Amino acid sequence: MKLFECQQCGQLLYFENTRCERCGHVLGYLAERSILSALTGIGDKRWRPLAVSDEEYRFCTNADNGVCNWLVAADGADAFCPACRLNRTIPNLDATDNLLLWQRLETAKHRLVYGLLRFGLPLSSRFEDAEQGLAFDFLAGSGGAFQEGPPVLTGHAQGLITIDIAEADDAERERQRRDMVEPYRTVLGHFRHEVGHYYWERLIRNGVWHEAFREMFGDERRNYSAALAAHYANGPLRDWQERYVSSYAGSHPWEDFAETWAHYLHIVDTLETAAAFGLRVQPRIGRHPVIEMDVDFDSYEQRDFNALIAAWLPLTYAVNSLNHSMGQPDLYPFVLTPAVMGKLRFVHGLIHGTGASEELS
Repeated sequence: MKLFECQQCGQLLYFENTRCERCGHVLGYLAERSILSALTGIGDKRWRPLAVSDEEYRFCTNADNGVCNWLVAADGADAFCPACRLNRTIPNLDATDNLLLWQRLETAKHRLVYGLLRFGLPLSSRFEDAEQGLAFDFLAGSGGAFQEGPPVLTGHAQGLITIDIAEADDAERERQRRDMVEPYRTVLGHFRHEVGHYYWERLIRNGVWHEAFREMFGDERRNYSAALAAHYANGPLRDWQERYVSSYAGSHPWEDFAETWAHYLHIVDTLETAAAFGLRVQPRIGRHPVIEMDVDFDSYEQRDFNALIAAWLPLTYAVNSLNHSMGQPDLYPFVLTPAVMGKLRFVHGLIHGTGASEELS
């Protein structure tokens, strides 16, 4: 994720900021330009960005609920921004705490959409494209105090991603993390995982990448329901650490791809944040090029997979050490084996549109 700067006073800004704390300017995000801009009000709910002073914008309708700071063209037909247009169902805002949970979900979803747009991936809502569009249902389901109806399973089906809003509650998510024996479970991770299923259908199914996918991840024609049932009944594969980025990835090729896809998005976005802060890793003792890094490239545009990994691994060593100094477990509890690296390289090639034979060699 980028860092931003107030065009009026130079204050450091973050992606979710809605007002500059130094000069008081209202802020809005221009998705088509990847810019968070200070705004000047010109009446009738119209704003002129200081970053693009000759154009006029309105806020996305969901700004009224404090869940979005993105802008749309003032005279355009869209009331919702590219991220909010993906919503099919939002939580019942009359229920206690649902607005807070929705705000957390939208924070993660907007970060997801930021990354998808930065990659230039095809992205449309089901309202615009009934066959290939994406949509989200945010539902209250099985999460204890958030129960409003039948149990809800977070998942993806033919372009529709369902999210149980209880995942946005810290205590409930920690319970799920413990019960599911997952060392890493986040709201943003859920979004990135589920959208991986969507892009499997959109970019791989019956396309030029399909056979290469099967060679790398396995045959997805295995019975999916039976595979998941076996995973939950018997536990993870004994050798999953050697072949998969997570234990759940070993349950079925579709889940392996979705977990790998999400992990690749984690890597790229975190490297962009590290670059924005000017982070370098250069240990004062025991120095070796393998544990040194300096992100001097745009991670979203970097086509050299090896360059990404060469920067990523030293950064993970450093952040894990920082966590240990605070008495916390690893911030990054993963080991990237050669098999996992190959799968990440596949996702990298898929996203950047390079030939399978070139990227997988």
